[in-house]
Amino acid sequence: MRKLIYGMNLSLDGYIAAPGDDIGWSTPSDELFQFWSDRLQTTELSLYGRKLWESMSSYWPTGDQQPDATPAEIEFARRWRDMSKVVFSSTVDAVDWNTRLVTGDAVAEITRLKAEDGGPMDIAGATLAGAAMRAGLIDEYVLATAPVLVGGGTPFFTALDNWVNLNLVETRTLPGGVTLTRYETRR
Repeated sequence: MRKLIYGMNLSLDGYIAAPGDDIGWSTPSDELFQFWSDRLQTTELSLYGRKLWESMSSYWPTGDQQPDATPAEIEFARRWRDMSKVVFSSTVDAVDWNTRLVTGDAVAEITRLKAEDGGPMDIAGATLAGAAMRAGLIDEYVLATAPVLVGGGTPFFTALDNWVNLNLVETRTLPGGVTLTRYETRR
């Protein structure tokens, strides 16, 4: 059975994007960027909602070809392109870069994918992750919390019908005051 991990950068008040989808406050330090890149290397499959897919696919397919790309960005772009991805959307017509499109029931497909043998899966995008969270499918939460209050926008967590008890498995402080925490779902 695969492990499903939900992780993103978020503000101290719990948002992954400020109003207007502004993520200008979340520019990662080199150490945080390397953390996310290393996680990508250990992830077998990434699951994306439409909005985050459109954002990632507009830059990372050629991110390693940008004139100002750092070695870490070059490495990340290559890893991102090569890894298997699934996009869940009823409005996207086509996907590329080792990606499969799912237009049907996201929770049913994620449940099926989790039941397979294989390595860890990451889930990204607040709406998609929220559906998986409400269905009790997320095994681990990774929060890179920036010391900024944005006051509103897209929340990291969704409203839940039941409590989800967690165990803290890691915490550390990164440059710029970012606190990295990892929690496993207590089952």
